[in-house]
Amino acid sequence: MVLPKATSRQTLRIVDANLNRIGEGLRLLEDMARLLLNNTALTQQLKTMRHQLITVDQTLNQQLLQARNSEGDVGINLEAPQPASKREMPEVVVANARRVQQSLRVIEELAKIPGIKLDPEKFKKARFNLYTIERDLLSRMLRRDKLEHIFGLCAIIDTKFLRGRSHLEVAAQVIQGGVRTVQLRDKMQSKRELLPIAQQLKSLCSEHEVLFIVNDYLDLALAADADGLHLGQDDLPVRVARQLLPLDKILGCSVASAKQATSAESAGVDYIAVGAIYPTESREATEVIGLEGLRLIKKQAGLPLVAIGGITADNVTEVIASGADSVAVISAIMEAESPEEAARQIADKLETQE
Repeated sequence: MVLPKATSRQTLRIVDANLNRIGEGLRLLEDMARLLLNNTALTQQLKTMRHQLITVDQTLNQQLLQARNSEGDVGINLEAPQPASKREMPEVVVANARRVQQSLRVIEELAKIPGIKLDPEKFKKARFNLYTIERDLLSRMLRRDKLEHIFGLCAIIDTKFLRGRSHLEVAAQVIQGGVRTVQLRDKMQSKRELLPIAQQLKSLCSEHEVLFIVNDYLDLALAADADGLHLGQDDLPVRVARQLLPLDKILGCSVASAKQATSAESAGVDYIAVGAIYPTESREATEVIGLEGLRLIKKQAGLPLVAIGGITADNVTEVIASGADSVAVISAIMEAESPEEAARQIADKLETQE
């Protein structure tokens, strides 16, 4: 076959290079979806896209191989400026998605040249599909990173235990004490009153790279751009909340039995709060399931377990030994003369268990 004059060896080299970039970039994104996120849907989407895009007509494939000149490529020794610090996984997602999108655009244009047996519309459609996949993959990656903070001490800032102190004051103290998650819980004030408080807590937590979660109220969590939402058994159904929450927000749910834990997991929560482990005055009419109840739920659940209810520096070690991945504390911190020191005592013991 004699190619039209416009389809030069150099043009074929551009097509070949960009097809290779597409395949390489999509394979990396596919492996992230598969091996880091265990997400079947995204993995299948990326795999299908990769096979459809890099599979070309046999004649064109031979021409591309013949035109390839890796050893003579002047770009081999050219390097783009790199960031001073190492990339985090979300940055790797963005970098490779952009790389693939740019190559898709190049192929889309070159496919219009006579003699290049490629469908420009296929590459255009793939580019727009990848915009959506990138968003979903990145959001899930960010959610995964947030979930790592669950493996530490969570301080629940309950308004009724403030004793004249401000939410921000107590939150600042417990953050200094080593908490990795701050959760706002309030059954007393209106959402209008709570919104500025939630926004201030979000800002404080972000500054210190601490997770901020709102208890009960989906609308408040969204308005304050919280990192996540925590629900009880009588709150908005988990499945509904998961649909309404952005993909990068984590979702937790309180349970008191293995049945409730299994139901919450199937509905899409990211972690499960288990309790009450011990009797507690911070929550009324709370069933005490004890360490045995925690162990039973541990056998059933495949998600991180956050133990709650009556936990102190004196018993936190046995709670972790019984299957909890972390603990959430109200009274032992909020009622202490120094919330910072109370938090530090528990956080230190948690660190020795890691």
